[in-house]
Amino acid sequence: MKKLIIFSAIGFLAQLVDGSLGMGFGATSSSLLLMFGIAPAAASASIHMAEIATTAASGASHLWFKNVDKRILWKLTIPGAVSAFIGAAFLSSLPGDKIKPFISVFLIFLGLYILIRFLFFNHLPSKNQGSTFSSKFLTPLGIAGGFFDAVGGGGWGPITAPVLIARNGISPKKVIGTVDTSEFAIAVSATLGFILFLGVEQYQWQWVIAFMIGGVIAAPIAAWLVRIVPSYMLGVLVGGFIILTNSMTIIKTVALPVSLATLAYVLIIGLWTVAIIYQLKNRKRFIAVDQ
Repeated sequence: MKKLIIFSAIGFLAQLVDGSLGMGFGATSSSLLLMFGIAPAAASASIHMAEIATTAASGASHLWFKNVDKRILWKLTIPGAVSAFIGAAFLSSLPGDKIKPFISVFLIFLGLYILIRFLFFNHLPSKNQGSTFSSKFLTPLGIAGGFFDAVGGGGWGPITAPVLIARNGISPKKVIGTVDTSEFAIAVSATLGFILFLGVEQYQWQWVIAFMIGGVIAAPIAAWLVRIVPSYMLGVLVGGFIILTNSMTIIKTVALPVSLATLAYVLIIGLWTVAIIYQLKNRKRFIAVDQ
């Protein structure tokens, strides 16, 4: 019961971050499951099963608050869903214990990407500069996002959202709403792939239920918060958290001596703290991006 409550709280916080940033639920949740010793395929399968509920609630909430740009929704969603199914099939064929460190390394780079992106590249202008979102642009973006989301347990938001924001043809709040809404199809497609190639017995149902409960509660709150809460601090917090949890998995895998493991944790937490302080002191450099 304690674990159910703890993971429900984690699901709540993860969805709160994801719904506010357009990224973070899958990477955060998968990082925790890997840290608890769950095999990568089972972790990703469980997260995507939970995301069917959380992304449905999140998408409905963003639609309600009119945070979705329907011009690009389907052009991004369809290739992403197909690619997510392929990614699930690929991950299901790999041995869990051997692939786990590589998935953690991928998630660490994902965490670094999120951290650096929100530390140094979150001050993009939001005015529409006439950018177009053609199928030639959105199809490969959806393919990359869907595949790595299924393989890593997270990646749809971190891959698609920053690229769309960088185009300056859509406001950041619309990017977040569109990415979160499209993720429902990604979660369904990946889940079907995992059920077909992995089987339902591999699912960690207690984690699935816990993440669902917390995530569904947080979804409408996050859709509202995206309108009023600046993203620069949330991005730094979730990026550092992903790096820390996956570093724990790698340190356990390579069996570092206690002294070196302690030093590694101190360095990671120290650098994360510096990043948070830097972000707080330099918050004035961010211009309004939620117009």
